[in-house]
Amino acid sequence: MIIGPKYKIARRLNAPVFEKTQTPKYALSLTRKTKASKGRPKAKTNYGRQLDEKQKARYTYGVNDRQFSKYVRHILATKGIDHAGRLIETLENRLDNIVYRIGLATTRRFARQMVSHGHITVNGRRVTVPSFKATVGDVVGVRVNSLKSNLFATLDERIKTYTTPAWLSFDLEKRSAKVQGVPKVTSGDLLFDPKAVLEFYSR
Repeated sequence: MIIGPKYKIARRLNAPVFEKTQTPKYALSLTRKTKASKGRPKAKTNYGRQLDEKQKARYTYGVNDRQFSKYVRHILATKGIDHAGRLIETLENRLDNIVYRIGLATTRRFARQMVSHGHITVNGRRVTVPSFKATVGDVVGVRVNSLKSNLFATLDERIKTYTTPAWLSFDLEKRSAKVQGVPKVTSGDLLFDPKAVLEFYSR
């Protein structure tokens, strides 16, 4: 997915949707930009606000517009479920996101590359599709032939300060993780409003 200038996009959306914009350097840049700007920002319409929330979600998880639209429209067509919760589950259950969440990769973009290049397995089988949907009970790990790759050379050190989400269990020795339950992400941890995203597609 072609993204463009990350700092500029993050400032426009007023959210650190990329890992490189979740740093003190970006925070300082944003502060300087805010001080340099004059006047009040123009108030956005509901459509504009909903569009921004959709873009925040897309950029956070690195999903192109076509795939994201497919996710949301399928969810909205399903009755009797918590649509907002299902949207989060769908995004969190992507294989590239799980690789990122368990600490194998430092960014989701890096996680997508790992999957695409064949370094990751699901239940012992190599999977090269970043959007692959993992389910409860699946075991996500590093392919045997990739264990000695430089990609994972600093994993032991990095994982010491990393906290794996409760719905995933990571075994450092085996370099694998098991999906233990449904993804749980609190609203405070989200950079976007899933309800506003659904409203955008419900127009």
